[in-house]
Amino acid sequence: MRYLTSGESHGPQLTVIIEGVPANLTINVEDINEQMFKRQGGYGRGRRMQIEKDTVEIVSGVRNGYTLGSPITLIVKNDDFTHWKNIMGADPISEEQQENMKRVITKPRPGHADLVGGMKYNHRDLRNVLERSSARETAARVAVGAVSKILLKQLNIDFYSRVVEIGGVKDQGLYDLETIKSNVDKNDVRVIDESIAQSMRDKIDEAKKAGDTLGGVVQDIVDGLPVGIGSYVHYDRKLDGKIAQGVVSINAFKGVSFGEGFDAAEKPGSQIQDEILYDETNGYHRGSNHLGGLEGGMSNGMPIIVNGVMKPIPTLYKPLNSVDINTKESFKASIERSDSSAVPAASVVVENVVAFEVAKALLEEFQSNHIEQLQAQVEERRALNIEY
Repeated sequence: MRYLTSGESHGPQLTVIIEGVPANLTINVEDINEQMFKRQGGYGRGRRMQIEKDTVEIVSGVRNGYTLGSPITLIVKNDDFTHWKNIMGADPISEEQQENMKRVITKPRPGHADLVGGMKYNHRDLRNVLERSSARETAARVAVGAVSKILLKQLNIDFYSRVVEIGGVKDQGLYDLETIKSNVDKNDVRVIDESIAQSMRDKIDEAKKAGDTLGGVVQDIVDGLPVGIGSYVHYDRKLDGKIAQGVVSINAFKGVSFGEGFDAAEKPGSQIQDEILYDETNGYHRGSNHLGGLEGGMSNGMPIIVNGVMKPIPTLYKPLNSVDINTKESFKASIERSDSSAVPAASVVVENVVAFEVAKALLEEFQSNHIEQLQAQVEERRALNIEY
């Protein structure tokens, strides 16, 4: 299973091609759009989310509600393109039009891809960089993840995500899976502890008033993945390695951990390793889940717990110093967007990115020409956990 995305932030559309989805999978575009809607929400989002109402159109690979086994193409049209057609259109323009082009960017923004991308691809208008490096691309990745979640749901594998921290306001609670399940999306900051939700909103409001931005920590939980997905035999087949690469490839994500994560460095091994237990109903299982459901690069049957760290969005309303690439003079950097914090929305992005990596690993593990074949093999693997 693999995918490609294309499209610019203010271009006509985002396009996704997904290859390797099994045939006969029931798929409804509304299930994809539900994830797209969640990505646009959350406290701290800016005006762009009011302009774009992201909805997906399926244009290949699905017939009458079922996948065909051929590549699936999804498109997300950018409603705002009507105001950007002269700037972002594909048709050639005259030298005079080029000289009078509006919204040319020569002042790279600190923390963005602008300057280094301009150097690498020899662009003098840094809009050519930021239009693709923009987090707008995550809309396409959420669409891919939504298709992955539809597939995994039919294998009884579920996903739950939450916000753990925003701008230093941290949810200190230790929750069981049922508590997390029953409190997902309870509020607009996606935090389980309702008593700190307003503190998070206040922190975001303070940052917005100061022209600043906030980062945070999000958590994604994968429930129901059978044992032995991934492998210890090579570095590039380890499931935690694949998930980690997926998470840190999301715009603004700077760290990833599993289970107790970096807290494991502070504790002795006896408090981190998960004891192995067995009963005839559950088969092999662990007495705890400090390692986050992964051992030796493989799923061990416990819920997989992924933690991601998002830095503050680098575009500030009190912009930092930059240098004009034409004049080499110091200036204040350009402003392109207005989110004060995208952490709640980013938790949805992480959930969908992890979903793709899990789906891909499953399809590498089992033969999967059609969904019935895949379902039978997954159930056989689940039985192994009891019979072994």
